[in-house]
Amino acid sequence: MAESDRDDLISIIEESEDFKDLPDVLPLLPVRDVVIFTDMLLPLFIGREKSVRAVEEAMAQDRFLFLATQKQPGLENPKAEEIYQVGTVGRILRMLKLPDGRMKALVQGLGRARIIRYVRKKSYYRVKIELLEEEPTKAADLEIEALMRNVRESSEKILALRGELTNDVGTILESIEDPGRLADLVASNLKLKIEESQALLEMVDSQERLKKVNELLSREVDLSSMQAKIQSDVRDEISKSQRDYFLREQVRAIHRELGDLDDKTQEVDEYRKKCKKARMPKPAADEAQRQLKRLEQMHPEAAESTMIRTYLDWLVEMPWQKATKDVIDIPKAKEVLDRDHYGLAPVKDRILEYLSVRKLNPKMKGPILCFVGPPGVGKTSLGQAIARALKRKFVRISLGGIRDEAEIRGHRRTYIGSMPGRILQGLKQCGTNNPVFMMDEIDKLGYDFRGDPSSALLEALDPEQNSEFSDHYLNLAFDLSSVMFILTANLTDTIPSALLDRMEVITLSGYTEDEKQDIAEAYLLPRQLKENGLKPGQLTISGGALRQIITEYTSEAGLRNLERELGTICRKVARKVAEGGKKKFLVTRGNLPKLLGIPKFFPEMDQEESQVGLATGLAWTQVGGEVLYVEVSLFGGKGELIVTGQLGEVMQESARAAMTYARANLKAFKVKETVLDNLDVHIHVPAGAIPKDGPSAGIAMATALISALTRRPVAKDVAMTGEITLRGRVLPIGGLKEKALGGLRAGIRTIVMPEKNRKDLTELPAYVKRKIKFVPVVHMDQVLAVALEEAPIAPAARKGRAKKPQPVENAGQ
Repeated sequence: MAESDRDDLISIIEESEDFKDLPDVLPLLPVRDVVIFTDMLLPLFIGREKSVRAVEEAMAQDRFLFLATQKQPGLENPKAEEIYQVGTVGRILRMLKLPDGRMKALVQGLGRARIIRYVRKKSYYRVKIELLEEEPTKAADLEIEALMRNVRESSEKILALRGELTNDVGTILESIEDPGRLADLVASNLKLKIEESQALLEMVDSQERLKKVNELLSREVDLSSMQAKIQSDVRDEISKSQRDYFLREQVRAIHRELGDLDDKTQEVDEYRKKCKKARMPKPAADEAQRQLKRLEQMHPEAAESTMIRTYLDWLVEMPWQKATKDVIDIPKAKEVLDRDHYGLAPVKDRILEYLSVRKLNPKMKGPILCFVGPPGVGKTSLGQAIARALKRKFVRISLGGIRDEAEIRGHRRTYIGSMPGRILQGLKQCGTNNPVFMMDEIDKLGYDFRGDPSSALLEALDPEQNSEFSDHYLNLAFDLSSVMFILTANLTDTIPSALLDRMEVITLSGYTEDEKQDIAEAYLLPRQLKENGLKPGQLTISGGALRQIITEYTSEAGLRNLERELGTICRKVARKVAEGGKKKFLVTRGNLPKLLGIPKFFPEMDQEESQVGLATGLAWTQVGGEVLYVEVSLFGGKGELIVTGQLGEVMQESARAAMTYARANLKAFKVKETVLDNLDVHIHVPAGAIPKDGPSAGIAMATALISALTRRPVAKDVAMTGEITLRGRVLPIGGLKEKALGGLRAGIRTIVMPEKNRKDLTELPAYVKRKIKFVPVVHMDQVLAVALEEAPIAPAARKGRAKKPQPVENAGQ
C-alpha cells in the first residue's frame, strides 16, 4: 500500500472515530466467499456489471462504499434478500481497470454497519446504513486481559505450526490493546466458514466476540497440530524410504564391484534363465520380459511384486513346447486295450483308428471323444488305458457340480489369490502339452451368476479354436490342439447342444451276465485278492457261486457292486487267514450265503404266473435298463382315468392314449361298448417313490388295460417297449440295447419291440439274441397276439394284420 494512502486512511479514522462524518447512503458492493472485518485490507476483483457501477459511483464521490457478503456464493445477480444485512463500511484505497473490463480494487474495512433500507436497486444497489457502535469494555479487566493473552499465544502457535511466525507479527499482536480490534484481526486471518465469520461480524459486544474467537482458535490449534503431525510422519516415511533405497543401491554397487550379486539381481537373472529354457512363443516371451522389467524396478517387499513372481512362475512352468513322443504300434496298442478291458469293441476300434491316422498324419488334431454310459462300465479306466497305449501322460478332472466359469478359464490377475483354470493347471501338473485329458461328469455341470462353465468349454473342446485357447489368468494364447480330450457322462440330455455337437459320442452299454463273469474272473477277483493281501491260491470262487453273486447279489449295468461283493468275500477270508485258520478257501453256491448273507435280488420274474391286468414294460435309466410293471384295476365309477406311480407328463399322455385306443376298440375285443361308463380305470406303475417318464411304456399300458377289460392274462415272460398312437400304431423307441440287457437280468424271454427298431438288433451281443426272442410289431393287434395268452378276436377290418407275428430268426444277420 502506498504511504500516502495509509496516511490518508489513518487521518480519516482519527478525525471521525465514530464515523459521524460518513454519509448514511452508500453504494453496495456484494462480495462472495469472504466476510470483511474492520481494519481488514483486501484486494477485490470486480467483474459484475452492478458491482462495477457501484465502484465507479464510490470513486466519483468520497471512495466510501458498503461491503456485504451474499448468502449464496454461486448467485451472479443476488437479490436484496439474498445479501446479509450486516456488513462493513470500507474505503477504496486503490483502483485499477483491467483490459477485459474488470476492475481490481484495494479496500479496507472501517467499521460495522447494518442496512436499513435499499435506496436504489436498478443499475446498482444504494443502501441507507446505520453504524453499529461497540459496547465499551472495562479497562484492565482481568478476564479480558487473560482472553487477549490467550488469543495472542494461540495465534502465534498456529503461525508457528504453519511456519509463518515472524517478529513483526508478534509485535503487531502485542501492540493492539483493544479487544474488538484484536478479535477482528485474528478472525480475518482464520480459515472460517462464511456463516461463522458472519456471526462474528454481527457481534457488537467485543468481549463476547473475543471469547468466540478464542474458541475457534482452540479448534484451529488442534487441527493445525494434527496436520503438522501428519505432514511430519509423511516426510519421515519418505525420508526413510529414500534412505533405504540409497543404502540398497550402495550395497548393490559394492556387490557389483566385488563380483557378487544381490538377492534381487539373482532372482531376476534366474527368471531370465527359466524364460529362455521354457521356449515360450514370442507373445509369451515378450510378456515375461515386460513383467521382469517391472519386478526389477519394484521394491522387493511391495505387494504387487508377489503377484508378478507368481505370474512368472506359471509362465516358466507351463509346457509350451514339452510333449511326449507317441509310440504308435497298432498291435501293441490293441494288446494293451484288450489286456485292461474286456469287450468294448466299438471304443477300441475307434482308438485304433485314431492311432492309425495319427501314424499316417502326425500333425492331425486331437479328437474330442465322449464316453456315455451307466456308472461302473469302465469309462474312466478306459481313458487311462488309452494313455498307456499311446505312452502319454494322463490328466483327470471332475466337472460335477462346477458352477463358476473361472474354474475353466481361470481368474483375472486383479483378484487376490487368482490362478489359471483347471485345464491349464492339469497341463502344468503333467508337464506336457499333449496328454490324454479326461473330464469326468460333463453332464453334471451347473451354472449361476458367476457364469456358465459349459460355454467356457466350447473354445477348449473345439478343434478349430483350441489352438489359441486364452486363459483369463495368463491372458496369452495356449495351444490345446495336441491334447486328446476324453469326456464322460451318464446321459447326454443335460449336455448343451452346442457342446454336444463338438464331441464324438461313443455309447458304452451295460455288461451281460457272461461278460460280467469273464471280467470278474480275469480282472476284478485278482485285483481284490491283491488289495486284501491274499495270494491267488488262497481263495477260489466257483463258476456257479460267481454267477449267483452276479444274478442274486447285484442288479446293475456296470461292475461296481460286483467288485464290492467280491471285496467283502476277500476281507472275510483275509480275517480268517489272519486269525490262523486254514490257508485255502473255496466259495461255492452252498457256503456263499454265509459270506454275503441272503440274496438281495431274484433273477426270475417277480410274478410267478401270468395275471390279468399286469404287463411288463422296459425302461431306460442312467444306470442301465430295467423292467417296469404296469398294473390296471377296474372298479365302479363314472369312466374316469386315475394314473399313479409318480409318472411324468409324457407317461400320463401315454396312459390317456392307451385309454382312448381301448375305449375306441371295445367292440373288437368283444366287450360291451358301455362297460366303461360305469367303471373307473386305475393305472399304477410301481414303485411310487421313484419318478418315471418317457413314451416307451405306451403299449405296456394298453396291453394291461385290454387284459383287464377282456379278463385275459398277460404272459409273465413277455416284456414290451414302444410308443402307442390313438390308431394303435407302435412307434420306435431308444435304448433298445440297455433295455434288452435289463430284461435279460430280470429273466425275460420274449421282448415285443417296434418294427422300426429292427436295425438296432445288430448292436446286441450274440449271447443276448440267443437268450431272448425279439418280436418286431407295427400295430397294437400284433402286440396283443403275442402278449395275451388268449388273443382277442380282431375286427374284420384288421384281419390282415391281426395275425400273430413271428419272432426274428438270426436277428441282426
